[in-house]
Amino acid sequence: MALFKSGNPTLTEKIFDKSLHDTASSFGVMSIRGTIQKFGFLLIMVMAAAMYEWNLIAEGNTSTATTYMLVGAIGGFIVALVMMFKPQWAGYIAPAYGILEGLFIGGISAFFNAMFQKSYPNIVLHAVGLTLGVALSMFLLYNFRIINVTNRLRSIIMSATMGIGLFYLIVWILGLFGVNMGFAFDSSPLSIGISLFIVGIAALNLLLDFDAIEKAAEMGAPKYMEWYGAFGLLVTLVWLYMEILRLLSKLNSRN
Repeated sequence: MALFKSGNPTLTEKIFDKSLHDTASSFGVMSIRGTIQKFGFLLIMVMAAAMYEWNLIAEGNTSTATTYMLVGAIGGFIVALVMMFKPQWAGYIAPAYGILEGLFIGGISAFFNAMFQKSYPNIVLHAVGLTLGVALSMFLLYNFRIINVTNRLRSIIMSATMGIGLFYLIVWILGLFGVNMGFAFDSSPLSIGISLFIVGIAALNLLLDFDAIEKAAEMGAPKYMEWYGAFGLLVTLVWLYMEILRLLSKLNSRN
């Protein structure tokens, strides 16, 4: 049933179509409200874990905080993969993903805060505010159909997202061989332009996520897919936050 596609690899038609083959009547039916509520719960888990990680670093427990950050990064990746293959487990392990992702984000945020403590002491606060502002704006644009998610728009966003993923992969592989891709990380106009583009695509991916969740609810997906939809939306929001944080750091470095 080719009802929707999302640039987010966690919110694909195949996964939602597969869920319809389960006995939805045994679990109830997915709803948009239920997905939003579960997303709010996951967001609280992320924020709580991030604050805990932040406090560890503030108290000087750098070694413990670093360990937790690595556990969060690796564990979050593993849990995400498990949910992608077993979406019916989302209700049980999505909260764990939120906590693990929070540990990782808290560590990264504290790192940026320390790096720009003198030149840009509010970088993390501004990144959080901009992320929430962009997410709310994209939701309103989608909800009031100011931007319609057409097949053409989906194709453009998905192609751009795959291109960004390939770019990340190439930079990572070249880095393993000692090749420095400075233009991807410095504060040059090209680097800032790349970050602006990536932030824009991440924001547009929220439209596809909203559309995927709405279509899945219309398709009558099982109740547990609310957790999976919330998880997928959180993945995009975290990506958006990380890219905004990186963009702000580049802009500040030019001063």
